[in-house]
Amino acid sequence: MASIHLRFPEGKAKALTLSYDDGVEQDKQLLEIMQQYGLKGTFNLNSGLYAEEGTEYPAGQIHRRMTEKQINEYFQNSGQEIAVHSLTHPFLEQLPGNLVIKEITEDRERLEKQFDTIVRGMAYPFGTYSDSVVEILKNCGIAYARTVISTFDFRMPADWLRLTATCHHKAPELMQLAKKFAEDEVDRAPYLFYLWGHSYEFEADDNWQVIEEFAEYISNRKDVWYATNIQIYEYTKAYEQLVFSADGKRISNPTATDLWLKYDDTICEIKFGSTYTIK
Repeated sequence: MASIHLRFPEGKAKALTLSYDDGVEQDKQLLEIMQQYGLKGTFNLNSGLYAEEGTEYPAGQIHRRMTEKQINEYFQNSGQEIAVHSLTHPFLEQLPGNLVIKEITEDRERLEKQFDTIVRGMAYPFGTYSDSVVEILKNCGIAYARTVISTFDFRMPADWLRLTATCHHKAPELMQLAKKFAEDEVDRAPYLFYLWGHSYEFEADDNWQVIEEFAEYISNRKDVWYATNIQIYEYTKAYEQLVFSADGKRISNPTATDLWLKYDDTICEIKFGSTYTIK
């Protein structure tokens, strides 16, 4: 039997993405670091908690939400993904179902109008959820939702609505994991490095060097696909639609996306709408 494994665009075996929450002023500095090093990711926003224009925070306050104007200034046309974080950041599993729906759909609608796009991603406020919340998300058009669970490895998601991460940026293992991710030769299942956190934590801990060191080390690697959460989700879902013949040697791609896989020792590109034959 052939060995068949997903590969990312251009046949890459590794992907990296970031996920940061709340829409705080420190996102500006994080975004600048990401843009400098070519990193991609997702910013999860509570559109019902934007600061009022002209807000002045007391000295020493760390968690400083941005205004809608600031959000537009920094994230419009940034190339990063904007995703749902609920309207007002409640514990969703503590709410009645109709209010969970309101928290998700209203945040989604506001963000879609603000950014003139379709928003399908999410991070759970406080990282908490329940089975009933997950079922509601499906009906609200949410494709994936990130938890705060760290695996400390590079596994691909098994459940996109209970999405785990590799680690938080505070993890002592961060650079050890980055080194393994960069140096490993991936022969079988692809690697996904998923980093999450809150940018205000860098100011609170006075350690912006953590993300700068990580970004500099992990950037500009030819074998890594730097992508947003939704890009990885959509590519993976497209890959799952490939159709294989009984002997596995003819592969049809019915999607609108060029897809890649590793068939035994061969990297194959299956163009959208085409059939590829293994020789």
